[in-house]
Amino acid sequence: MEVYLDHAATTWCCESVKEIVVKTMVEDYGNPSSMHKKGVEAEGYVKRAKEIIARQLKAKEKEIYFTSGGTESNNLAILGTAMANKRNGKRIVTTAIEHAAVQEPVKRLEELGFETVILPVDSQGVVSMDALEEALNPETILVSVMYVNNETGSVQPVEQIAGILREKAPGALFHVDAIQAFGKYRIYPGRMGIDLMSVSGHKIHGPKGAGFLYVREQSRIQPQILGGGQQGGMRSGTDNVPGIAGLGAAVDEIYRDFDKKTKHMYQMKELLAYGLARMEGVLVNGMDVRLGAPHIVSASFTGIRSEVLLHALEDKGVYISAGSACSTHKRAGSSTLTAMGMKPKQRESTVRFSLCEDTSQEEIEYCLEILGEIVPVLKRYARR
Repeated sequence: MEVYLDHAATTWCCESVKEIVVKTMVEDYGNPSSMHKKGVEAEGYVKRAKEIIARQLKAKEKEIYFTSGGTESNNLAILGTAMANKRNGKRIVTTAIEHAAVQEPVKRLEELGFETVILPVDSQGVVSMDALEEALNPETILVSVMYVNNETGSVQPVEQIAGILREKAPGALFHVDAIQAFGKYRIYPGRMGIDLMSVSGHKIHGPKGAGFLYVREQSRIQPQILGGGQQGGMRSGTDNVPGIAGLGAAVDEIYRDFDKKTKHMYQMKELLAYGLARMEGVLVNGMDVRLGAPHIVSASFTGIRSEVLLHALEDKGVYISAGSACSTHKRAGSSTLTAMGMKPKQRESTVRFSLCEDTSQEEIEYCLEILGEIVPVLKRYARR
């Protein structure tokens, strides 16, 4: 039996996505910038995807910009905002648990002379509101906070943060990395006080290499890729029509029967988390099951290195992660787990299980059964 529990790393493409991607690669393959029929056909797919996304966000179509995925969206939001607003101030505020696609652009800005403030989190992975209030001042031009943490599933109080930001630093822009939250929560950036929001397609059964950045109208942001002036000059380069069309189809699909899907994920998460908690020497990390995101469970297996457990499960057909797929080689030094106060031994024994709306009870039970068999064996080897 094969059990894939690494959906926070990537998901398979759903059927509607596969069909439209193939169609736009082999039939309607025109360049959307071309003025002939083939180009117009291709442009129609891009417009349709933008319509679907804007409708889901209750946003304007002109506020949606397609990118190559979450990393580019985060970079465009952070670097673009800083470059466009540096005359108003140079303070950037973010948190200690951000993805590398936020951490690294912030570090680059620091090298360029910007002031950066890194907010702490508690043992549940939730950012300190007191620290946020203290960090905000008239020099603040950007606050960047992830909605759902990719390693632990901790959820940030995005609307509360937006409220504090509007009160303490009304001139600053608020960027939200929603890569693990989109498709798991209904998100309406305009209503929630979000100015910029990053989303990646392959986390919601869409194609890899496609994502978007929501940019609230009138937000000042400087393009980071220059060239042919596509997408109103915000993101030059020939539009990735198959990726964009597939992304639109994925967004359309992921929010169908949304409440039913979310309920099922929480049920499967509870089954998994409670099963893990009953095992000797296993700690389930982060927020309470129902308070955290519906699809991520972080657990530490005392005395077993995460990589060892990962490969032992792989041998039995169960696929999990030793952390963020983008930075597994840095696992022992995970900034998220460190910020939550975990000791090195616990960090080194922490793995991530991540579900999707199709994860079945049979799959969870099989995973728990295999863990029950191999964990005692691995612990005996570890003690030698």
